[in-house]
Amino acid sequence: MTLRMLQLQTMYHSMKIKVENVVKRGKVGDEYIIGEEGQKAFNKWKDSFTRQDHPTVIQVLLQNSKDKDIIGHLMPNLIYVCRQKSRTSPHHFKAGALNVLLRVSATMTNAPIILTLDCDVYSNDPSTPLRALCYLFSPQDQSKFGFIQFPQIFNGINKNDIYACEFKRLFQINPVGFDGLNGGNYVGTGCFFSRRAFFGGPSKLVSPEIPELGPYNVVDKPIQSQPIMELAHKVAGCNYENQTKWGYEMGVRYGSLVEDSFTSYRLHCEGWKSIFCNPKRPAFLGDAPNTLIDMLNQHKRWAIGLLEVVFSKFSPLTFGIRSMGLPMSLAYAQLGCWAIWSIPITIYAFLPQVALINGISIFPNVSEPRFLFYVFLFLGAYGQDFQDFILSSGTVERWWNDQRIWMIKGLTCYLFGFMEFFLKFLGISTHGFNVTSKVIDDKQHKRYEQGMYEFGVPSPMFVPLVTAAIINLLSFCWGLVEVFRGSKLEGLFVQMFITGFVVVNSWPIYEAMVLRSDKGKIPIRTTLISIFLAWGLVAAASLTLKELKL
Repeated sequence: MTLRMLQLQTMYHSMKIKVENVVKRGKVGDEYIIGEEGQKAFNKWKDSFTRQDHPTVIQVLLQNSKDKDIIGHLMPNLIYVCRQKSRTSPHHFKAGALNVLLRVSATMTNAPIILTLDCDVYSNDPSTPLRALCYLFSPQDQSKFGFIQFPQIFNGINKNDIYACEFKRLFQINPVGFDGLNGGNYVGTGCFFSRRAFFGGPSKLVSPEIPELGPYNVVDKPIQSQPIMELAHKVAGCNYENQTKWGYEMGVRYGSLVEDSFTSYRLHCEGWKSIFCNPKRPAFLGDAPNTLIDMLNQHKRWAIGLLEVVFSKFSPLTFGIRSMGLPMSLAYAQLGCWAIWSIPITIYAFLPQVALINGISIFPNVSEPRFLFYVFLFLGAYGQDFQDFILSSGTVERWWNDQRIWMIKGLTCYLFGFMEFFLKFLGISTHGFNVTSKVIDDKQHKRYEQGMYEFGVPSPMFVPLVTAAIINLLSFCWGLVEVFRGSKLEGLFVQMFITGFVVVNSWPIYEAMVLRSDKGKIPIRTTLISIFLAWGLVAAASLTLKELKL
């Protein structure tokens, strides 16, 4: 290990101890506050402050006119912004925070280019800003390019990516197709925006209520001057957006949990183009969820947010087609309808299996010409999927896990997201917004590195998944028994193939049910509930079929 790595490790552990002490005490002690500026910043946080109710805090930590690094080079401006929050005012989550940053930065510097990054993402290539500026400041294209999106690339993914967290289709494959139309979509991080893009279409400027917030305003006062600071605090207030166009015609758009995709969709509808820039050296690196439940919660939130767009007045199938044409609208519609995949996946997870247990053939015989149609669909779909994955630098093992996770999501996060959206649509209360945790303990990390699935959380999302695994194993074994008894295989071949394919994909579930004793195994309660549901489903189906025969 190099000296630099040892220094970084020492600094990390020192910071970790300080953070743990602060969390334990519930406040930042004086021994951790350095200098007058730090004291001034922390003095603003009173005992009455809560996450849902507190005033605006804006603190200039570094100024590019006077602060220097250890070599003597001037440092860039570094400004801490905590927007005002009140229990009586909506804050619109990440979209609201980004709009506050847009306005506060406009009052202080109003730089023409804006980079958005998640808190767990860092730069991996110092030449990245130059790549973005080549597009955004191109004399021919400056007036039409709204943003430049770099792909999300993740650190810390295990060898075979058991949870398919690199998400190749969303972050690397599909954006190439988008790029052939109006450009890649915004994925929430690693994106350079032209500030002008947040203020109406290329040919229509939406003027903000305060001229100083406009994209072409020149800031001619020091950032710590009284007029600047007063205006910055004003535009960060929780009631500032009332009766304004922020979030609807300007800035990051409200109306969906996936504010990133919705914002890029609206920008494309307004006439902006974008670029998907995918250099060989990743521009940015970030962290991916390392537990199954965190990944599923994240995708459930995305599925709900995308459905909010599809079933809104801005639906890609209506508003989108009128605004940007059929091809780009279909691309966004395919993205928005992820959760609807839960319907066919759920049907294929249960219907052929229950029919097989009852000796009913629901697919063509092998000898029938129609059978070739099913072969064509299966080989064509999986062949294209495999080809796309491998050509984008994927491996066979990662592809296998990717298609397995796609089926798992169909029975878990897509299914629950689909149901939760329509409950909300009907006005029935559901669980609130959940942020994905990317912190795991040492034992979880060790199991993840070994390629073991983490089922230790007693989540209701695991119940249909385990139930499907049980029914598929039962039906496959029953089918083998029927074949050995002399039943014709050609009539049951497709059902046997489907159940066998699901059984092979479900091996991590069987392992977590029976063979594992660590904390990542499936909870006994989940297993018992799933067994009961599997028995009830098979019994009910058998009884119904008997009544129909009578």
